[in-house]
Amino acid sequence: MIRFIRNARRLFRMGRILARHDALFPLTDVMALGDWLDRGLKLGLPAAGPGLRPGQKIANALEELGPAFIKLGQSLATRSDLLGAQMAQDLTALQDRLAPFPTEIAKAAIETELNMPFEQLFKVFEAEPVAAASIAQVHFAETIEGREVAVKVLRPGIEKRLERDLDLFFWLAEWAEFLRPKLRRLKPVAAVRALEDSVKLEMDLRFEAAAASEFAENFADDDTVGVPEIDWERTGRRVLTMERVSGLRFDDRDGLEAAGIDPTQLLSRAAQCFFRQVFMHGFFHADMHAGNIFISPEGKMIIIDFGIMGRVDLRTRRYLAETLIGFLTQDYQRVAEVHFEAGFVPADKPLEVFRQACRSIGEPILGKESKDISVGRLLGQLFAVTETFEMETQPQLLMLQKTMMVAEGNGRLLNPNVNMWELARPLIEEWVADHLGPQAQAADALRQARNMALRMPKIIEAVDLLTHDGVRVHSDSLKAMQKADSGKRKTGLQPHHLLIWGILIILAVVALLD
Repeated sequence: MIRFIRNARRLFRMGRILARHDALFPLTDVMALGDWLDRGLKLGLPAAGPGLRPGQKIANALEELGPAFIKLGQSLATRSDLLGAQMAQDLTALQDRLAPFPTEIAKAAIETELNMPFEQLFKVFEAEPVAAASIAQVHFAETIEGREVAVKVLRPGIEKRLERDLDLFFWLAEWAEFLRPKLRRLKPVAAVRALEDSVKLEMDLRFEAAAASEFAENFADDDTVGVPEIDWERTGRRVLTMERVSGLRFDDRDGLEAAGIDPTQLLSRAAQCFFRQVFMHGFFHADMHAGNIFISPEGKMIIIDFGIMGRVDLRTRRYLAETLIGFLTQDYQRVAEVHFEAGFVPADKPLEVFRQACRSIGEPILGKESKDISVGRLLGQLFAVTETFEMETQPQLLMLQKTMMVAEGNGRLLNPNVNMWELARPLIEEWVADHLGPQAQAADALRQARNMALRMPKIIEAVDLLTHDGVRVHSDSLKAMQKADSGKRKTGLQPHHLLIWGILIILAVVALLD
């Protein structure tokens, strides 16, 4: 009851802010409360500015509501299946900027976290933060040793505020699923849980430091990609210190050309970088907008801000690669088959109808010139047909789709006449051949055969237990019976043993000859 009263009061305040921005419609639609609530909450409020799209109105309201709501909006920007492509796109522009907190509080937090006097850590610490986001702010500084660094400090009290807001989100999601059972397929509660997990990681800056370190390790052999070095001695749960970097913004086309850097060549490197993140490592930067990529005078891409990362397992990478290649080659039959094989479409749905749906998505997009093709939009529309075929939401793919949209936008700023996916296509095709071709399938079969061989003793014992005179027998009793029957046997292998080993050998031979 206390939770209900607390969240109801906060919901009223939230409703007034949403109403002021004319952004209450998602709540009234989902909660089935009607227009009367919208009219009631707008009493005494000025009319919202005209000319804004629904997604823009929601973005403005969420920004006013504060840090957790900004994070919610950024998370919802990945849910084109839930909100529609246009609204999701509008939310990607949500500004993660708030008023900075006092520098003295930041210094005190650093001393407390690192358990050292401030003067023993930094020689210079700039008073004005270079960035003030919803969860933390960043100051430039110089260490006692003379290294130029960037220091990220969590906002004071941010954990309690986010915990309170997340409880409200869970409460709303639970009511949404209760009042609108059809929404359960879209997993609103699970979506909030994913947001909670992401925010908890951001609340410990050591995880961001570890992500930067892993990313740097993945690209250690690539001299076109750089990551700021972490200062682990000055990093803790609430403080992150890393090498200060500088350079041109990724989207500064004029500046790049003036520096003698070819934007098209840079776009090609960005496509390769994205390909390696997703397909080779399965670990990708999920907030790779132009402001998080600096270009050094040598043309090296220096990537920062590793607070939001995504992972995709090998199975999902295979699905994604085959889907992309299928669409780019307009092989809609294979695209449909991949979705059924992956289990994303229920087996009782007609494959031919889903193939038709894939064609209806692909033809309008792929029929354009190469430069106008948007793979991110294509995947967004593919996710939009999920309700028709009762497909469950795949959160890891939604985050990836949003990241692809951002990457495409960055690419078009560099060269609107070049499609970055066409640049990456040969790499994807090569990856598909290596991981899905005959040799890869043979290797998988052989690996499965080896795993089966390792499990054979236990399998044989289980078969013995289940097949001895058709009765399940305890292992001690089985040993006694085997001893009594020893005179009747010429070998320890029974016919069913030979059958199992024979099947195993056949599988191994097929794997090697395929």
